[in-house]
Amino acid sequence: MLAIDPGRYKTGLAVVTSGGKVLFRRVVTREELLEAVETAWYQYAPVAVVVGDRTGAKELLDFLEEHGPPGIRGHIQFVHEDGTSLAARALYWKENPPRGWRRLLPEGLRQPPVPVDDFAAVILAYRYFSRMVT
Repeated sequence: MLAIDPGRYKTGLAVVTSGGKVLFRRVVTREELLEAVETAWYQYAPVAVVVGDRTGAKELLDFLEEHGPPGIRGHIQFVHEDGTSLAARALYWKENPPRGWRRLLPEGLRQPPVPVDDFAAVILAYRYFSRMVT
């Protein structure tokens, strides 16, 4: 599945298997978005496209309908985005444990040194899969 966390200035993308394995993860600017979506679409042939339902969702849908790969529109589903930023930070720190003095900070005070929009896309994929199971 291709998961997309749309934003005003940058967008997180991830391709995640139904077993939870992350095959592709990337943060892109608006200018890079179409190329990144097409790369993921043609390279991984996802059966679904999950999009966060908040900031930029409608604009992204319109953009993909007009410029995206043929047939992508029929695969798009929306997932609630509430709390994905915090969950993305937690996932980032789980995969990149803090070192040095950062490990002494409580998790809530740690700021990742890079954007985590791609991790937010992974969270959206996990939410979609958990919704399918229940």
